[in-house]
Amino acid sequence: MRRSTERILVSHAGTLPRPDDLQAMRDEGRDVEFEKRLPSAVAEVVGKQAEMGIDIVNDGEYSKLNFTHYVRDRLGGLEFPDYKPGEGPQRSIVARDARDFPEFHKAGLGGFNFARAAGFNPRNLNPTVLCTGPLTYIGRELAQKDIANLKAAAQGLGVEPFLPAVAPGTIEHWLFNRYYKNDEELLFAIADAMHEEYQAITDAGLALQIDDPDLPDGWQMFPDMSVDDYRRYADVRVEALNHALRGIPESQVRLHVCWGSGHGPHKNDIPLEHIVDVIFKVRAECYSIEASNPRHEHEWRVFENVKLPEGKTLMPGVIGHVTDLIEHPRLVADRLIRYARLVGRENVVAGTDCGIGSRVGHGEIAWAKLQAMVEGARIASQELWA
Repeated sequence: MRRSTERILVSHAGTLPRPDDLQAMRDEGRDVEFEKRLPSAVAEVVGKQAEMGIDIVNDGEYSKLNFTHYVRDRLGGLEFPDYKPGEGPQRSIVARDARDFPEFHKAGLGGFNFARAAGFNPRNLNPTVLCTGPLTYIGRELAQKDIANLKAAAQGLGVEPFLPAVAPGTIEHWLFNRYYKNDEELLFAIADAMHEEYQAITDAGLALQIDDPDLPDGWQMFPDMSVDDYRRYADVRVEALNHALRGIPESQVRLHVCWGSGHGPHKNDIPLEHIVDVIFKVRAECYSIEASNPRHEHEWRVFENVKLPEGKTLMPGVIGHVTDLIEHPRLVADRLIRYARLVGRENVVAGTDCGIGSRVGHGEIAWAKLQAMVEGARIASQELWA
């Protein structure tokens, strides 16, 4: 994985705005047209990233419903029962906040502004999914299409391509066990299945991004857990993820974590200081963290006392999805310089808090934010390598 040896490199967490025609094909179920259009759409978005000055690029997650639900088409052993609204098992990723702000959540506020966000699809809502048989990986053909489209699009552009894939612990939070003897056995079965996707991506020479927002935001889901209880819970999820990454070079892996990208209070997010060492146990070279929103921006201070592991890089979010205000490049530069002074300029990559393609009001805003990040990284580099 490339490092910032001469300047601050620029990347992002994943989702990018989709072309209107591609989104319409997805929404309207025109699957044949969608598949025909997908390679050119990926080529366009990779080209746009490269032209803009983003160094480490992806396919915008164009083939996927979203960063986690896509694996519903890639795992065997699942069942989708037709529960009525409010029926069936559910887990809330805002359970702690909901106790402090019950009226806010009863009013249906927070979450994602999907009605106005680029990339919304009704199938992105959260139906109950059950595991009713042995989990298997059945997504080989789909994964290979993603790999082929991205490699073809990146060829000759001088960029490093990466593909995101969801972590076992995040899948576990929407998949309910009706087959394995306990939830931990289910977790490791997910890890065994997803290993095949991770291996395919890295075998193809691509960087692999593991998306695991629920490593931090699972804390919200279990409001009666203590910090020590949650750390033990999270340790098991990291053990399962490392099991899924077995045999894969750390140099090809980066981990993205956040506190759930829903718009809401986030008052009860677990502090980074309580889990940063757990995050660093993941077998990855680069760690992408949420670092620019008003609940977590101050946590750069964690790195005054916590050392980044030797040989690793940090990708702090320096632009965010919580507002349509476009960050000033000087602010982006200041954020990057702050981290560079703490962990070393060569160990910092400019990143986003989360995928911003479907979490801000319009694609124009997302691209403008990314341009601000590129410009801010350029300013930071001039000062850090002066």
